Amino acid sequence: MLIPLLGIAQEINSPDGDLHLKFKLVNGKPQYQLNFKGNPVIKPSFLGLELKNIPSMVEGFEVEKTEKQTVDTSWNPVWGEEKVIRNHYNELLVTLYQPEYYRNIRIRFRLFNDGLGFRYEFPRQENLSYFVIEEEKTQFRLSGNHKIFWIPGDYDTNEYPYTTSKISEIPGLQEEATIEITAQSPIENPSVQTPSMMKSDDGLYINIHEAALQNYPAMQLDVNAKDFLLTSHLVPDAVGNKGYIQTGAHSPWRTIVVSDDARDILSSRLILNLNDPTNYEDVSWIHPMKYMGVWWEYFVTGKSTWAYAKETNTKLEEDPTNLTPSGRHGANTEHVKEYIDFAAENGFDAVLVEGWNIGWEDWIGNWKEEVFDFVTPYPDYDVEEVNKYAHSKGVEIIMHHETGASATNYERRLDTAFRFMDKYGYDAVKTGYVGQIVPRGEHHDGQWMVNHYIHVAREAADHEIMVNSHEAVRPTGLHRTYPNWIAQESARGTEFEAMAGLAPEHATILPFTRLMGGPMDYTPGIFQLDLSAYGNDDHNVNTTLAKQLAYYVTMYSPLQMAADLPENYKKYPDAFQFIKDVAVDWDQSFILEAEPGDYVTIARKAKNKKEWYVGGITDENARTAEISFDFLPKGEKYIATIYADGKDAGWNTNQHSYSIKKVVVDSKSRLKQKLAPGGGVAISVKEGSKEEQKGLKRI
Repeated sequence: MLIPLLGIAQEINSPDGDLHLKFKLVNGKPQYQLNFKGNPVIKPSFLGLELKNIPSMVEGFEVEKTEKQTVDTSWNPVWGEEKVIRNHYNELLVTLYQPEYYRNIRIRFRLFNDGLGFRYEFPRQENLSYFVIEEEKTQFRLSGNHKIFWIPGDYDTNEYPYTTSKISEIPGLQEEATIEITAQSPIENPSVQTPSMMKSDDGLYINIHEAALQNYPAMQLDVNAKDFLLTSHLVPDAVGNKGYIQTGAHSPWRTIVVSDDARDILSSRLILNLNDPTNYEDVSWIHPMKYMGVWWEYFVTGKSTWAYAKETNTKLEEDPTNLTPSGRHGANTEHVKEYIDFAAENGFDAVLVEGWNIGWEDWIGNWKEEVFDFVTPYPDYDVEEVNKYAHSKGVEIIMHHETGASATNYERRLDTAFRFMDKYGYDAVKTGYVGQIVPRGEHHDGQWMVNHYIHVAREAADHEIMVNSHEAVRPTGLHRTYPNWIAQESARGTEFEAMAGLAPEHATILPFTRLMGGPMDYTPGIFQLDLSAYGNDDHNVNTTLAKQLAYYVTMYSPLQMAADLPENYKKYPDAFQFIKDVAVDWDQSFILEAEPGDYVTIARKAKNKKEWYVGGITDENARTAEISFDFLPKGEKYIATIYADGKDAGWNTNQHSYSIKKVVVDSKSRLKQKLAPGGGVAISVKEGSKEEQKGLKRI
């Protein structure tokens, strides 16, 4: 006999006791609240889902049963910011019953020391097999008018610049924040995207996002600015539905990372822990790497382009030899060999070649389906010769699959494209989804496309291929489950420095927002910061050269690009040395200083090496970074090479001014390092003999 637990609160604490979760039914409606050290993080907030054409799952519930457990394990990622990750949480599983409709739903809560994850679970049951979600009604009722770092809600792009404001100010700023971007679908009512980073007036840091996004649309957040209430808003499909569910399934996790120390937000692994382990039997072929590419020159020089021909109305089945060469095609055999030579000379793993394949003359803005075939090169690009040459130099070629957002075309051709890669020895591909999605009416962040991205990752794994996706849905920790999904863009990256410029604070916000879900292919390393050198007098790259170096540590990715032209690196060989040296895979990471929108300083230990790298960046304000080297082994001395801003450097003046010095450091060393406005510092720490240390200053 069912004895309903009406009105009885269910409570759990985090393992360290700082976080407290309370769940209860209020007039049959599920409600939760979250406190940190006795103070409210999420005030009482309702949960549930509206369903299409059948009764909702928002009220009329009884608590059928509750279950609790504690888990404390550790696991080893294939690659990442740490070699070992601890997974420690207390769990509350609540089974709810709707007696009027004889239906069940479960809500599973996991409370970690650094936050909360919860999801809806839809068990198989006699009276519910399939349903359509009209809207998810998850609430996050905040305790005050927090400062928030946000981009406007949009179904198709995350490439907006960040706005910093109070929650109450979002409605008045929404129109200004929604700048024009290719293939955007902004939400009309006030809304923001996740990860959403906030700071309360009393110094509490709160990050809301999601984990393990599979077979479900991405979550946006509607904003009730008056009541400081955020409510889930799922991305619809072409006919307006939010999700198609067959019972025996569950939603993604809704995540709330919280601390009174901003450094804890960046060191959180909660989102990763909420993803399933990989079931790949062999992961030996997955490897982090540094690369260069025929890419940046298209944005800044004006001398080369992706397209081979002068024609602008082409069809995929046309013979490319009948096209009229423009003379500006960048991906030609001899030019790519120049990049290969430079990569080989400087120890880079790979070269990305964009624009090698037919279709670039007529690929964007036409909602076109038959865009690229992913196997036919332009007449001036010899695939076999380039690959043979690259392999003779010990360099890989990274494949490029721009889909023009025609996902249907890509899926039809995917097996052929991957077999083409197998033939020529490619083991990594950069995918792109610029434009309006085909099937028409679908969105980049809807359920159909979420499943598409995962389908591509799975198919790639069958061919032992790594995937770096651009213009895809923002990451939610799925690189634990699909470790060959090695990087994503999914935010405003370096390419925008060539188009409109990025605010100096931009890169101090991204670690607290976009990077919470996974690594970003930010494409750093621009050395020619004055774009007037290419005839662009509108703006420059808004950083110092030293800050570009620091990005290799602060903007985490196992796939790091040296994005500038080879000739620009030759101008600054001593600074380029840091990019050559810096690791891309790590044993440990140490968040030394952090404040969203202001500054970030991170140290990392290279995987299986006695080498450490430090990166520190600031916003438009100069500051003094205080760097402790207590992450070093006690009793051992090392040589630190410090790449710092010059005395007169700044993001808008003397950007190329920098200094390099070597000092001796140990675990007791402390460094106060000036960062210029919009500047940074990069430090490599390596072993050195007593002879090498002789004469160097000790700090």
